[in-house]
Amino acid sequence: MKHYIIAKFNEGCEWKPMIGAITDLFEETLQIPGIHAVKVKPCCINRPNRYDVMIEMEMDPEALTVYDACEAHKKWKQEYGDLLQKKTIFDSED
Repeated sequence: MKHYIIAKFNEGCEWKPMIGAITDLFEETLQIPGIHAVKVKPCCINRPNRYDVMIEMEMDPEALTVYDACEAHKKWKQEYGDLLQKKTIFDSED
């Protein structure tokens, strides 16, 4: 399945320099059995009605529970959660 995290940072937040650290953080999840791929994609258009980053994870459905409890996920929420204005989570079978 594909697990998507689509996030918009708070207004005024300089998020582009964080993309490398966010990528490194999510690449740690590749150590979890059942997580096969991770892509962190920054938005290429600067408009107020756009989200800023999309994180795409390819995983077995059973890996989602392990991911939710892993240190990288906890760190994502702890270090970046307050910087986010909003986020959307979406899962699909392909």
